Amino acid sequence: MAVVPPPAILDELDATVAPLRPAWPALRWTGRPAWHLTLAFLGEVSEQTAAALGPRLGRAAHRHPSLSLSFAGGGAFPAPARARVFWTGIRGDRPALEGLARSVAAGARRAGAPPPDEGRRFRPHLTLARCREPADVSALVEALAGYAGASWTAAEIHLIRSFPGPAPHYETTGTWPLRPHPAAPAPPERA
Repeated sequence: MAVVPPPAILDELDATVAPLRPAWPALRWTGRPAWHLTLAFLGEVSEQTAAALGPRLGRAAHRHPSLSLSFAGGGAFPAPARARVFWTGIRGDRPALEGLARSVAAGARRAGAPPPDEGRRFRPHLTLARCREPADVSALVEALAGYAGASWTAAEIHLIRSFPGPAPHYETTGTWPLRPHPAAPAPPERA
């Protein structure tokens, strides 16, 4: 389950990351079709469980308002000096995003698909590259240190199915809207 940024935001991120790729050919760089912000990773689920996910995810989405988010900075898991994953981070409505991730994971559990990463702290990010062997990507993390992308509104969540292999790809199998963010109250009229 994921949030997918709008195309203009992905264009901006791609323009920022593109100059970094040539100097790091050993990394497996992810591409735009794979770019999403994972709320909960489920792993393999049966068709029956997948069918049960829809209503649960719809209810979870409806309980949460749309979110204002942006990409910012860079980082690596487990650490820049011995990275397996290089990523960009998320700024904005982080507490609300964390609450949405908890609701989505709870809905998945109730549908019979406990997330394999359950119990781990939610660390919102977008994966930019993976390392076959642990690598020191400190220079990449430093290159993105000052990156602050444009703000965007996350208005829906998606159930995304991954197809691993030599040419992995992703398919959106369901989409549910978040509640519209309440409008700000109008300022009082002056007499």
